[in-house]
Amino acid sequence: MKKVLIIIVTWNKKKYVVQLLDSIYQMDFDQTQFSILVVDNASTDDTVITLKEKFPNIQLIENKENLGGTGGFNSGISWALEQQENTFDYLWLLDNDVVVHNQTLFYLIQTLEKEQDAAICGSTMMQLDFPWRINEMGAFVDLFRGELNLHRHLKKIPKLKKKKIKQLIKSKIDLSKKLSDCPKYQDVDYVAAASLLIKTSVAREAGLWDDYFIHFDDVEWCLRISELGYRVLVSSQSVIWHLSAHAKIPTWILYYDNRNILYLLEKHSTFETVKKKIFWIKMKAIYLSIIGKNDLALLHIQAIRDYRKQKKGKAEINVAQNRPIADILSDPAIKTLLVPSTINLYKTNIQKPLALFAISSSDIKIDYLRIPGSPSNSIPRAKTIKVSTWRLVRWIKYVQQYNKYDAVLQSDYQIIPALSWLGNKTIFINNESASIHPATSLTKLFSIIRYTLIS
Repeated sequence: MKKVLIIIVTWNKKKYVVQLLDSIYQMDFDQTQFSILVVDNASTDDTVITLKEKFPNIQLIENKENLGGTGGFNSGISWALEQQENTFDYLWLLDNDVVVHNQTLFYLIQTLEKEQDAAICGSTMMQLDFPWRINEMGAFVDLFRGELNLHRHLKKIPKLKKKKIKQLIKSKIDLSKKLSDCPKYQDVDYVAAASLLIKTSVAREAGLWDDYFIHFDDVEWCLRISELGYRVLVSSQSVIWHLSAHAKIPTWILYYDNRNILYLLEKHSTFETVKKKIFWIKMKAIYLSIIGKNDLALLHIQAIRDYRKQKKGKAEINVAQNRPIADILSDPAIKTLLVPSTINLYKTNIQKPLALFAISSSDIKIDYLRIPGSPSNSIPRAKTIKVSTWRLVRWIKYVQQYNKYDAVLQSDYQIIPALSWLGNKTIFINNESASIHPATSLTKLFSIIRYTLIS
């Protein structure tokens, strides 16, 4: 029987890491054959106390500061490699916000035992918030465009739809039997460290992760290991559930996404590809300025500049903080508000805060901008403004609303760029929280364009 060290990195996600550990101990796997190492990145939410009380048999590393995913996994891998050479046959890297199936580890090991020239096998990642939908079955790296192509992204498995996670982790799930043209495992460019099993001997040969702090570090590691001559596989029989990216609107993390893809391309692609990627990062910065997210636009430019300076690791980042919508609407300066029908009032949990805001004062004025085919108004005292399906007529209506509002709401999932120019502030909302930004302007846009030209 093979010995496995499970390495989990966590930071301020006590609820999630406990949920993960509970699912690990429910696996159909001999518990004497694995050890668990949790690396805590200086959590402030009582994670360490809870883990010591609830799981006294796990090994715990307490970092004195948040070292990110890179530093956390490097702490765990370093600890593993310091043990006697044959202590662990495999290292299993797991994100803290996943839930594992009771056969997850079994199929990973079975695959690597069968394919001796493979060094890594990853699990198929389902979405925790939509458990019947695949987030990725491994991925391929386009080194000419600097992009990740997630394999079978958003593919639905209807037969899983009516079951809850607690049922699913004990059910028989073999996606090779539920999808057409789906082998039990296949070669890919990379698998995420959300669930990545690697032979300890290869981890020793490849060395630690490059200091990216977070994101693209596991991608670079897989590419590096491939260049050593080993295969990277993904199993369609080994399944985990992970929070979908749709539930987590990126803000500060965009800095690391853009900076680190440049480091990865520099190492594994060509200088021309790096130049092309820098151009598209600049274009994204301009778009973000157009829609009113100037802080994120500047973040893209900072990423380029820090890459040119060869800065790695953790960076100082300043972006608008996410807050509850009720806190934002409590600002007495907000008297007039535009709410587009592109926002799902119930999924974002803002129907009640908007209703309370509407009746809080006779001075409050809310306009509900209804796009054809969208839900009708359900906000008390709000006036409905209908817009045409014809683009020109619609834009005329937008121009008529220019500078009429103290704040304009925007959906992070369906942005209408023109709306960010209609008020003094723009409030972006998603299923998790909201952020408020000063309204965009030509002055700010030209400033971003100037920054992109000199970056």
